[in-house]
Amino acid sequence: MYIAMNRFQINDGQETAFEDIWRNQNSSLKQVPGFREFHLLKGPVDKATKATLYASHTIWESHDAFVDWTKSQNFRDAHKNAGTNKGIYAGHPVFEGFEAVLDE
Repeated sequence: MYIAMNRFQINDGQETAFEDIWRNQNSSLKQVPGFREFHLLKGPVDKATKATLYASHTIWESHDAFVDWTKSQNFRDAHKNAGTNKGIYAGHPVFEGFEAVLDE
């Protein structure tokens, strides 16, 4: 199993707009070979920057399945409007990938 996460810092007051972007996107992840689950997670507000932490969290059968998706037209279509929502983000997303070493 492989978990892929992007962490986002969202400017104060832009949380609903950010969540709506995810709610309204035309995702076809369920048709992608090796895809298992997606979650959009909302974390705490950073007191210094007043930005809210979010993470997109996907679970894949394997690292290879995730990499294959990143090279696909499906991936390009899903990310074609990335970066067009100025004022929402307090910085660039930060990617983190994890290979499962224990499953229970």
